[in-house]
Amino acid sequence: MSRTFDPREPHAGDTTDRSDIDSSRSGGDSRSPERSPAAGPSVQPQRRPRSIEPREIYEIRGRSYRVRDSEVRAMVEVGKFRALAQEDLIEFFYSGAKDYFRADFENLVRQGLVELKSIPHEAQGSRTLLTLTKQGHRFLTETEAAQKGQVLYHGFAKPREAHHDADLYRLYHKAAEKIERDGGRNLRVVLDYEMKKRIYQDLAKLGKDRNSPAHRGAVAERHALKMVRGKIPLPDVRIEYETRDGERARIDLELATGHYRLRNLVAKVLAGFSIFAHGDEVSKLRKVLDQRELTAEILSL
Repeated sequence: MSRTFDPREPHAGDTTDRSDIDSSRSGGDSRSPERSPAAGPSVQPQRRPRSIEPREIYEIRGRSYRVRDSEVRAMVEVGKFRALAQEDLIEFFYSGAKDYFRADFENLVRQGLVELKSIPHEAQGSRTLLTLTKQGHRFLTETEAAQKGQVLYHGFAKPREAHHDADLYRLYHKAAEKIERDGGRNLRVVLDYEMKKRIYQDLAKLGKDRNSPAHRGAVAERHALKMVRGKIPLPDVRIEYETRDGERARIDLELATGHYRLRNLVAKVLAGFSIFAHGDEVSKLRKVLDQRELTAEILSL
């Protein structure tokens, strides 16, 4: 889904005019992401028998919760993407073990930490999506469950946006598999919401210089982004990680759809993002780029 930031518009403090963000994903997010300060290992699917993994008791702001380690790690997965499709979490996190998933999430839903909801989908009819509740977000923050610096989100967005957020999980795993095969580790998920917030903050600090192309270009470069026709295109998701040699690296991913406007797709390509699309839309998008004589690989999700 397209989201592009136009730095030519004036921005100042809390009075920022956000109309220059593509409205296809702006939609009034009121969930106020927070950082979890804790470091932790990369999330791995739960494979151990339940009999050796009892639930522990946590006291959070006057409330008691009984959760096991796999449930905490699954909550972190959900929080990183705001919303996940139930079938994708079962496939990637639980390695297809539906009974393990069911046992974990019946417990989490019962305690008000996670919400499951069937949301209409224009192509599939409906899908069951999961999101953290406010209590679940607070639990992860208080227990410092996520990797250091990882932003977590909670609450459903509008249906189309919620499904797009959920699709990013499959996109992430497609790229993460290659990163880890090449020796990458300590992967961190950065959604476009986080990047947009940081860019606004930096532009607000420029004051009267915010209209200078040179200064705007410097802001884009500071965030490892490119200026394209006076705008700063934002990827749907960025994966930050450590290489085998311990160096910091990143990859920017974009999930394109058949609803994309041509100029948005072109901007994402020129920005250097890795473009993915659902299988039935790949050929259509490739034809669009061929018409503009643009060379870019569109990978099938």
